[in-house]
Amino acid sequence: MRLTYPLLLLLVLLTGCQKDSYTIMDSDGTPPIVPAGPADTTISYLALGDSYTIGESVPSDQRWPNQLAAQLLVNHSVAVEPLEIVARTGWRTDNLSNALEAAEPGEDFDLVSLLIGVNDQYQGFSVDGYRGRFEALLKDAIRYGRGDTSNVFVVSIPDYAYTPFGNGDPSVTRELKEFNDAAREISGRYNIPFYSITEISERGLKEPDLVAGDGLHPSGKQYRLWVEEVLLTSVAARIKQPD
Repeated sequence: MRLTYPLLLLLVLLTGCQKDSYTIMDSDGTPPIVPAGPADTTISYLALGDSYTIGESVPSDQRWPNQLAAQLLVNHSVAVEPLEIVARTGWRTDNLSNALEAAEPGEDFDLVSLLIGVNDQYQGFSVDGYRGRFEALLKDAIRYGRGDTSNVFVVSIPDYAYTPFGNGDPSVTRELKEFNDAAREISGRYNIPFYSITEISERGLKEPDLVAGDGLHPSGKQYRLWVEEVLLTSVAARIKQPD
């Protein structure tokens, strides 16, 4: 039995392409220590996705792209300027593709991320159709990243079965695994890293503070774990690899 999904379909943020400032708090609630002086490196970053990238139900500074940018500065002296996000709650792969056609973000980004697919799964689109649309978006991401696959990374779809809204539905977990397996395989063919944060999302029912107040989306704390446990070290290494 498929769940109804009013939150994902009705909560829409007007985002488009946007530049964000970003801050992050340490675990004790105090601002982090920012390195004195200029950063060693400055990069431009484009984040593509849906509700998980725009951070539905969390403040803008707690979105995972913003937290990644902040931690790159704090821990690796990499400044992100600009950070641009093309994402909206409820977007499927075709919605994201249409948005990119309507407003080309440019082809000179140093870093591009792609996280998309939960709405394809929820709305009953086949994984076979997803494959083609995801691959087309991945090619777009490569183009936006100066045509260099080393500037691009993919993030897995979190498992919303492990939220109060998902209520442990095993069919959601099974279907999302198929979508993630497809994204992983396609990313591998292009030699683009696929970073899995799904395992962190699977802690949501046992650790309620990993879920936002809407009972569906990740909390800022969960996004921080994505950054600290999965993304930060690997992304920083790719940024600083020799040309």
